[in-house]
Amino acid sequence: MAKIVGIEGMSKEELDNEIRNGGKFVYFQYCISVVVMTFKRPSDIHFIRAGEGTAGKSVGFTLLTLLLGWWGIPWGPIYSISSVFTNLTGGKDVTNDVLASMQPSLTAAQGR
Repeated sequence: MAKIVGIEGMSKEELDNEIRNGGKFVYFQYCISVVVMTFKRPSDIHFIRAGEGTAGKSVGFTLLTLLLGWWGIPWGPIYSISSVFTNLTGGKDVTNDVLASMQPSLTAAQGR
């Protein structure tokens, strides 16, 4: 699993409370092109607290994409537009995936 930014020092109870109140786990995208090669990559996962916006966390990835993403032919412009759109709409929400990976496997526990 990718590194999770923003949960340092939080207890399980604090994290659960934040998620119940609207907190979420998201990642942002960035794109870098080198003429004929284009790389579209996800950021680390970021925890967004309830009521907190994503603009401050996504701006670096968006600027990186705007500066270095569009150069590659043909995928640079396509991946750049996709990455910027994802970032401007709050990132890719992966809360359910992260929570599922944090939970102990109930199936394995029931099999014992």
